[in-house]
Amino acid sequence: MGVIKTALEIALEKTESVKGDKASIELFEARQRGKKLAGAFLSCEEGVNIENEIKSISVNLKDSLKQGIFDVLVSKISLPAAGSFGSGDEKMIEAVGIGLQAVIGSKQFSPLYQQLMQVYSRYMQEASQYEQVIRQQYAPKLRQKEEELSRRLGREVRIDPMQDPEFAAVLNQHINALKANYESIIDEAKEQIRNMFEA
Repeated sequence: MGVIKTALEIALEKTESVKGDKASIELFEARQRGKKLAGAFLSCEEGVNIENEIKSISVNLKDSLKQGIFDVLVSKISLPAAGSFGSGDEKMIEAVGIGLQAVIGSKQFSPLYQQLMQVYSRYMQEASQYEQVIRQQYAPKLRQKEEELSRRLGREVRIDPMQDPEFAAVLNQHINALKANYESIIDEAKEQIRNMFEA
């Protein structure tokens, strides 16, 4: 007659071969710590210093910490969408560069990132010009819509162009075409940055 096993005994037998690999867990935690550190750095939290954190962590965890920081920072290198252009975007991209420099530590990184910043700045200027031109071209149509709504409602109505679906569609179409011209440059720069990080 066979021995009847309890559910606990069966579960223990099945999990016996599964043992926590302490080193893997520490590497994972260091990577997660790096991601949180990068987020705190980009949020301008007080006392966050990427270089000091990298120096203070043990040698065997350093690469994982750097990888976590790098993953977050490099994901932030992108062009803003239509209607969301502002000085905050440029400040964030500058902060990303400072953080990446701390992680990569290569002298070749700085000139590459300066070129990327110039491309980013040129894109922002062109996108802003596109938006102004489209606003001017769309202004008569927007006034017509405002007048029609004002007549219907019996009070003066002002429409924010960004809230008008037709204007937003036209703007997005033009900005996306402009963005397509710059995306390949951004992707190439990100690839070079990845190569520097992995070297």
